[in-house]
Amino acid sequence: MQRQAGRVFCFLAIALASQQALAQATLLPPITSPTAVAPSMPAGTTAPAAAAPAAPSQNAPVTFTADEVQYDQNAALVVARGSVEAFQGGRILRADELTYNRNTGVATANGNVQLIEADGQVMFAESAVLSNQMRDGVLEGLRGYLLQSGRIAANGARRTDGSIFDLSRVVYSVCDPCKDDPLAPPLWQLRARTATLDRTEQQVRYRGASLDMAGVPVIWLPYFQHPDGSAARQSGFLSPSFGVTKYLGGFIETPYYWAIDESQELVLRPTTSTRIAPNLGVDYRRRFNAGEVEMLSSAGYLDGRDGTEEGFAGHIFAKGRFSLDETWRAGFDLNRASSEQYLRIYRYGAQRLLPTTLFTEGFWGQEGFARFDTRAYQGLRRTDDVDRIPAVLPNIYADWESSEDSLGGRVTVDTWNFAIFRGSGTSTRRLSSRIGYALLRMDEMGGIWTLRAQSDVAAYDFEDITLAPNYATGSPNGQNAAANIRTALDWRMPFLRDGGDWGRQVIEPRIQLVTGPMTGSQYRIPNEDSIVFDFTDANLFSLNRFTGRDRQEGGTRADMALRGAWFLPQDRQLEAIVGRSFRVQDDGGPFYPYSGLENRASDWVSRLTFRPASWLDLTGRTRRGGESFAARAYDISSTLRPADDTSFTLGYLQAPPSPYLNPVAQREEIYLGASQRLGFWRFAAFGRQDVQLDRPVSVGLSATYEDECFIFETRFIKRYAENPATNDPYPGATVLLFRFGFKTIGDLGLRAL
Repeated sequence: MQRQAGRVFCFLAIALASQQALAQATLLPPITSPTAVAPSMPAGTTAPAAAAPAAPSQNAPVTFTADEVQYDQNAALVVARGSVEAFQGGRILRADELTYNRNTGVATANGNVQLIEADGQVMFAESAVLSNQMRDGVLEGLRGYLLQSGRIAANGARRTDGSIFDLSRVVYSVCDPCKDDPLAPPLWQLRARTATLDRTEQQVRYRGASLDMAGVPVIWLPYFQHPDGSAARQSGFLSPSFGVTKYLGGFIETPYYWAIDESQELVLRPTTSTRIAPNLGVDYRRRFNAGEVEMLSSAGYLDGRDGTEEGFAGHIFAKGRFSLDETWRAGFDLNRASSEQYLRIYRYGAQRLLPTTLFTEGFWGQEGFARFDTRAYQGLRRTDDVDRIPAVLPNIYADWESSEDSLGGRVTVDTWNFAIFRGSGTSTRRLSSRIGYALLRMDEMGGIWTLRAQSDVAAYDFEDITLAPNYATGSPNGQNAAANIRTALDWRMPFLRDGGDWGRQVIEPRIQLVTGPMTGSQYRIPNEDSIVFDFTDANLFSLNRFTGRDRQEGGTRADMALRGAWFLPQDRQLEAIVGRSFRVQDDGGPFYPYSGLENRASDWVSRLTFRPASWLDLTGRTRRGGESFAARAYDISSTLRPADDTSFTLGYLQAPPSPYLNPVAQREEIYLGASQRLGFWRFAAFGRQDVQLDRPVSVGLSATYEDECFIFETRFIKRYAENPATNDPYPGATVLLFRFGFKTIGDLGLRAL
């Protein structure tokens, strides 16, 4: 028997290692061994994978280091003691004592055994007997770290071919141990009589298992499996969801995920219910070198119960994005469905209008942009007049902005052209362009002057304009052209005062003079892009206050506003603006009643922003009658945060009637919301009340718990909207949802009502 003391390192191979090989061995630092049954990663084991070669050879000799080595030449036994580390084929074995039989190739390790794989997974054991280059063996008191924070423990384990562990009396969890009582049961854990950890298929399979919550079994599972966390994606069944609804009865959805290859994946979502024929959802995604495609679709059959349509139904939501080069990209959005009821019944989202678009667009830094697209729309309600839904083919937009000229001004040029077709109603073709110029100057007094000019030219070809709102008598078909030029001189004088600890105060009067030719009657021009109009402080100083090009504001006017602001330390702020517009001419302009601009003197518009502290935000916009000062519109929202984890939201909306909405009525609503966070819990509630109809619009409650290993979520939402065709509540208008998420092993969902 030979004995060598001190820190030594050796190669153990079929033949004795040469002295040259011994001189080339590398000494690695020891790693502290754990002592608890599912402990946190001990200090010193932060990157075990770094110790392994990039491409280890499975036939490489065993290399080991130790404090003391004894060698029995007659028995061919090597006994190493004290911080033993053995390396072979990308694996690292650490123990207090290691006995290696050179004749049989069997290694026996005792005391704080660690087996570290090349991919970073770590197994701990009380003792281990390993053979076949540490690929096979028996381990007692196994404890292991899997990827994604997974921890597994077993009374015993048999390792085969370096990739399969057969475990007995198994426990698995990703929950952190309790800081106050590390030996207490985790929030959840899987217990099983036996299990197999298959690192080739990257799966963990359990037999005779139960899911324990705080140590109490809640679900019994004769067989269960989940990924071991080492693979980014794998084929297999996903967690099911089930529940009860009015239209489906009892239902269950059992999705299956298919990882087709590295660039494609497919999810099948069959739904079986007690009242309606089965439904199949299909989700498909594929990535290309220069783009991606995604498709969400389904098919099913509705039997006409409870006012629904009868027959085969389905939907498809698809989109694609492709980069053509560094400047251009192309894409599409395809959205079609049988009906809004179908989407609501099968929980595919509640949408009334579905757009379909095919486009290509180019970007040139900050200077230019161009887009070419075609659009089609689908209305999903029975009350929709399909013939009046437009199809746009094509829609062309491009713009360009120059660099600063010698005076410091910039020129902008754009063009917006489209062709809109309807089976019934106005069909329009339009060519339009706009040229703008802006120049900013500051005078010696600190006043800021802005000169702006804008020219619009548009040509129209149309049919059936008689069906358009506010049509004036004449031929329903024809051509027309419109041109407008607007010039504005904008002056504002910010008076600033530095109050030191009291912050800065600003008072800023602003006046803008805008002039241009009168536009006259515009009812012989189709209105495709300027139907929606909202007069606020945001567009008070716009040259043309319509959102689009089909309605133009002409004549001469003066816009006036007064702004005051007080900026305090710690992001506190008080800001207010109030303004009004005056037209020289008294022709009513192109603005409809209740718009706020139908008279020579406009309504008053104002905005208030109030932030006295970090815990309170108040923003309000109002519009009041020019002469009577009667309330026309309010949009007020406030957020109160008395604590970091608590917030309350209050909102009030009052909107005047719009002639383009049906029914033409004033809208008035109140909104209230609240949220609270308590540790891992988040609670929220909201409610919306229609003041005009004196009934709720929607209410909702939610509670969510989330920590490092578990998610619980419950939601209740009720909407009081009704189908105008039948005066019945919409399917899915009331939702009660429960979700249990066990991280790394799956979710469980329950939906009711």
